[in-house]
Amino acid sequence: MEPKPESGHARRRPGAKLRLPLKITSISWSDLAHTLGPILLASGLAIWLALHFVRPMPPRTLVMSGGPKGSSFETFAERYGAILAENGIKLKIVPSAGSLQNLDRLSESHSRYDIALVQAGITETGTAKQGVDTRNLVSLGSMFYQPLTIFYRARRRISRLSQLKGERIAIGKEGSGTRLLALALLGGNGIGVGTEGDTQLLDLDGDAARKALVDGQADAIFLTGDSAPPATIRAMLHTRGVRMFDFPQADAYARLFPYLHELSIPPGTFDLGANLPRRPLTLLAPAVELIAHSDLHPALCDLLIQAAQQVHGRPTRLQHAHEFPNTYTYTFPLDSEAASFYKSGGGSVAYRYLPFRLASLVTRIAAVLVPIIVILIPGLRYLPNLYAWRVNSRIHRRYGELMALERESLQPLTPERREALLDRLNEIERSVILRKIPGSHAEQLYQLREHIRFVRRNLNRSGARANPEAQPAETAT
Repeated sequence: MEPKPESGHARRRPGAKLRLPLKITSISWSDLAHTLGPILLASGLAIWLALHFVRPMPPRTLVMSGGPKGSSFETFAERYGAILAENGIKLKIVPSAGSLQNLDRLSESHSRYDIALVQAGITETGTAKQGVDTRNLVSLGSMFYQPLTIFYRARRRISRLSQLKGERIAIGKEGSGTRLLALALLGGNGIGVGTEGDTQLLDLDGDAARKALVDGQADAIFLTGDSAPPATIRAMLHTRGVRMFDFPQADAYARLFPYLHELSIPPGTFDLGANLPRRPLTLLAPAVELIAHSDLHPALCDLLIQAAQQVHGRPTRLQHAHEFPNTYTYTFPLDSEAASFYKSGGGSVAYRYLPFRLASLVTRIAAVLVPIIVILIPGLRYLPNLYAWRVNSRIHRRYGELMALERESLQPLTPERREALLDRLNEIERSVILRKIPGSHAEQLYQLREHIRFVRRNLNRSGARANPEAQPAETAT
C-alpha cells in the first residue's frame, strides 16, 4: 500500500506532485495567432508585390513628337489621336522637322515627349546628333515603309549606284531622312562628300529636286517618304528621258544595311493603263518605328499598338493587308509588353473585350484577388488543421521530453540526480498546466499528466528501493 498523502499545509518536497488548476479555454489565441499570422503575412506580401509590379492607372495625356505640317508623320499622329480619344486618352501632337528631331526630343534628359515615329537606320548610320542617349528608348514595332525611289536621266539603264559617280545628285536637305539614307547608300558605293571625282551632291528635295531633274539641272534625285507619293512617281514614270532605278543588288544592300527591306514592285503598280512600270522592279525601303520610353505604361503600349493596327493595317501599293505593324526588324530594343502583344496576337483579355479604363481597373483588382485566391483562401481553408497540428505538436514535444527523462530514470541514479529529474518533471508539468490549452485537446492533456504521474511514481519507487528509510514524496491519487 502506498503511503497517505501529506498534509495540505506541509511544505512541498522537491519531488512532490504539483497541484495547479488547468487552464482550459475554448480556443488558444496564442496558437491561433501563430498559425494565422504566417498566412496573413504571406498574403499581404503577395498583394504588395502584385501592386508593386502592376503599374498605377495610366495617364490621361500623351505627348507625341509629330512631323512637318502636312506630312504623313503628322497625318498618322492625328489618326492615333482620334483612336486614343475614343478610349479617354488625349494625344498632344507637337510638330517637328522629322525623324531626327523626333529622336532628339525623346532622348532628352527628363523629356516631356512620350512617343514619336522614327525612321529606321538613323542610329546605324551614325548621323544622329552626337551625345544622344537612346538606352531608355524602346520600339513598339515597325509601322510602315518609307520606300526610296531614285530617278535619273540616261540613254541606257544603269544597274549600280556607283555609275552615278561624277553626276549631279539631289540627295535632300541637310538633316532630312532622305539625305541620311542617300549618303549611306552612296557612301557604300564610294560616292560622298570629299570623294575624288566631279560628283556634286545637291541640297534639293521634293518638288525642287523633281524640277531640277526635268529641267536638266540634276542627273539623279533621291526621293523618299512624303517627297515621293504615288502620284509623283506616276508622273515621273511618264516623263520622257527619266528612268526609275531598279536595285538588282537588293539582297546585298539588305545585308549591309539591316534596316532596309526589299520591296517587289509588279508591272502596272503605279499606272495600270500604261503598264508603269513596264517590268518588275525592286526597291529598298527603311521601316518607320513607333518609339517610346521604356517606362511607358503597359496599358498604353497595348492601346497604341491597337491604334497602329487600325491605321497601318490596310493594304496599299507597297504592302499587303495586316502586314503592319510588325516586328520583322527593329533598330531599338523591342518593348517587353509589345513583344507579348505581338506573340499573343493581342493584349490581355480584359483590354480586348472591355473599355480601356474599365479594363485597367479590372487588371489592378485582379492583381489583388489573385494572391487572395491562391494563398489566403487555401490557407484559411486549412487553418483548423494547422491550428490542431500546432497544439498537438506542443503536447507531443512534451512527450518527447518525458520519454527522454524516463529513459534516463532506468539507469542507476544518485539521490541528487534523482531529485534533479523530479524537479525537471515538475517543470514539464508546470509548463503544461500554465499554458492555455483549448478544450478540444483537454483529453490529450490529461493523458499526458497521467503519464507524468507514472514516471514520477517510478522515480519515487526507485528512490524508495535505494533508501528504504526515506519517506516517499508522493502518494497514489
